Amino acid sequence: MNQEEQYDAIVVGTGISGGWAAKELCEKGLKTLVLERGRMVKHIEDYPTMNDDVWDYALKGELSTEDRKKYHVQKRVNWAPKEDVKHFFVNDLEHPYVEIKRFDWIRGYQVGGRSLTWGRQSYRWSDIDFEANKKEGISIDWPVRYKDIAPWYDKVEEYIGVSGQNLGLKQLPDGKFQPPMKLNCVEEDFQKAIVKNFDDGRLVTIGRTAHITDPNATFEGRGSCQNRDRCWRGCPFGGYFSSNSATLPAAERTGNMTLRPNSIVYEVIYDDQIKKAIGVKVIDAATHEKIEFKAKVIFLCASSMASVGILMQSKSERFPNGLGNDSDALGRGIMDHHYKLGATAKVDGFLDKYYKGRRANGFYIPRFVNLDEETKREGYLRGFGYQGTASRGDWSEAVAEMGYGAGLKESILKPGQWRIGATGFGEFLPYDDNRVTLSPTEKDQWGLPQLAFDVEFKENEYRMREEIKKEIVAMFKSAGFKDVQSYDETTGPGLGIHEMGGARMGHDPRTSILNRNNQIHSVPNVYVTDGAFMTSSSCVNPSLTYMAFTARAANHAANAFNTGKFS
Repeated sequence: MNQEEQYDAIVVGTGISGGWAAKELCEKGLKTLVLERGRMVKHIEDYPTMNDDVWDYALKGELSTEDRKKYHVQKRVNWAPKEDVKHFFVNDLEHPYVEIKRFDWIRGYQVGGRSLTWGRQSYRWSDIDFEANKKEGISIDWPVRYKDIAPWYDKVEEYIGVSGQNLGLKQLPDGKFQPPMKLNCVEEDFQKAIVKNFDDGRLVTIGRTAHITDPNATFEGRGSCQNRDRCWRGCPFGGYFSSNSATLPAAERTGNMTLRPNSIVYEVIYDDQIKKAIGVKVIDAATHEKIEFKAKVIFLCASSMASVGILMQSKSERFPNGLGNDSDALGRGIMDHHYKLGATAKVDGFLDKYYKGRRANGFYIPRFVNLDEETKREGYLRGFGYQGTASRGDWSEAVAEMGYGAGLKESILKPGQWRIGATGFGEFLPYDDNRVTLSPTEKDQWGLPQLAFDVEFKENEYRMREEIKKEIVAMFKSAGFKDVQSYDETTGPGLGIHEMGGARMGHDPRTSILNRNNQIHSVPNVYVTDGAFMTSSSCVNPSLTYMAFTARAANHAANAFNTGKFS
């Protein structure tokens, strides 16, 4: 590639946010260089396990002892990586980081990033979320409100295809939805029990998920969900949204995108004379060659912590502590969501019923605490929701019964008992002393400083975790379920895979890094639109919000570019 070529824009990263930035900038006519630190992954062509079954693997999909060492951090999440999807997760021995306190950093370095393996749950924020910091005196105020983002939520939902049900809830705004997936019989029974037994507005609904469910809908190059539930391997039908199946192909169709994989961006180049960013510095992941690329607009979408690391390494005479870091807020306020706690139960009856397909979704219980004075709880701020599913067991239940002969043969041909489970996702407050820094001693294989995490749950989080367990146990018992058991696994921040913060938005450059348009206050031709910009965390999955803010920021940047503001 010609390093002297001047691009209109550079996008760093190809995941949920990077794909949207590339699409919007290219469709607005900007010649855009898209840089990805990982390898190339082409839609369908590079999904090697998309049609495999568990019996295709020697260990039924589990990792070998050798691979468990390679993925020792990634395995903390339990469900991944396994043999069928390990190629979409990083080798932890090759990509180390420093844990001053435990931080579970789950990553995927390839074109598409974690858009290939994300959970796809897609929920809007409300003004309850955007206004919470200001009302409670926590951290700093968001510089936007729901009305600013609502039209961008519309745009994103209609483009990616989100199935779900409108509910008219103030804490969970309605959206532009594909037809909802269906609850199964046990989930419907649970839904009725919650309405009957609780009068505080809590309810059970189907999850809102980024899957096309209308077979007659038109999405260029994508088909509807086939209910295979093999999404994390890459969907050959394009039924769920990923950068690879949707936004990157859209950017490519414009003829304005140049995509370069294996390109590790480590610094944004700042020109002290013209007081603007003029490009980025890159290390080729394969050759270790150092390269520079120039552009008039820079979008950092490398993933939350990676973008913060790039800003920290971008030092100059004007910014000795990192690009845009006049406030010393860079790297502070790191957040995640609660995960790996909830409850399970056995369900009597319904033995004459089963379900069709493998639904890649479950039920959702929206937040119902601390919404107003009537739902206020003592002891902690903010709230939580639940995601769960009911299902029937399989032949393995017969093993414990020590059956034999004709009785055993008969039993293993029938599905087992119904069970139900739910996991809580709770809000994590933004604390300035929960931070990420550059290690002064530890380097990676390219000679770059490793990120060092000093992040922890605090009193508010621990009190909320107890409430999360208590409430779901009460709901399961109210529905008449049996053997209700709560669980709370050993974990640390990061395991929700919703890590965010570190380059927060705000009104004042003295307390924040970015303005209301996701621009660095003091370097307005640099935008940060992955999770690093988050000023608080809400309790819902954040990817839909990242995409909405990215689309909004990219259109702002394109308009500014086309009117000569970045010349």
